[in-house]
Amino acid sequence: MKLNLTIKLLQNEAYKFSKKESKHKEPTLYGVTDGKAVGTYLEHKFQKYLFKKYSYIEGNAASGIDFPELKVDMKVTSIKQPQSSCPYKSAKQKIFGLGYSLLVFVYEKKDDIKTQKGNLNIVHTVFIESHRTADFQMTTGLQHILNNDGNIDDIVAFLRDKNLPIDYDIEGKKISEMLLKKPPKTGYLTISNALQWRLQYSRVIAKAGEIDGIIKVI
Repeated sequence: MKLNLTIKLLQNEAYKFSKKESKHKEPTLYGVTDGKAVGTYLEHKFQKYLFKKYSYIEGNAASGIDFPELKVDMKVTSIKQPQSSCPYKSAKQKIFGLGYSLLVFVYEKKDDIKTQKGNLNIVHTVFIESHRTADFQMTTGLQHILNNDGNIDDIVAFLRDKNLPIDYDIEGKKISEMLLKKPPKTGYLTISNALQWRLQYSRVIAKAGEIDGIIKVI
């Protein structure tokens, strides 16, 4: 009988999988330079690995994340440029976080000419809890304003300077009122404005294991 998957078990299995995958040489990855194709390969392989032991609901287009019951999404990225895209739901995600946690596999890909096989060395595996998934510059900037007796006008002006995609007169005022009641927690992602958020992980990788909520799995 399969066990129910928990966040702790997910982290433990991500550790074991990362170690195992780093030693594996895969012929279908040889010569592949498309990061999306590599990401799809690793995500599917990890899901298949988990399904052998655990019972859980796999994510779909409707849920938008890989582990909806656990509120965790999986990301795979190259160490050369550790970033990925994610669905845009609300501009507030940049301030208050994505609304779910992230499990990030960071790989270094090498090809063996002799064997015609590719290898994904998982150099970092990081679990980012949901309260750390906001934008670093946005959250620290807002904290600075609030710590200096900032008011609604100061906050809205800051949001304008950051080009947050909102209606400043209506939503900007609502967000400001929320922030005055409860300042944001420091996020550690760099989130670029786009039709899809662009998440960058360099700071997360550097801070993993040092900051509460950013867990260094590998």
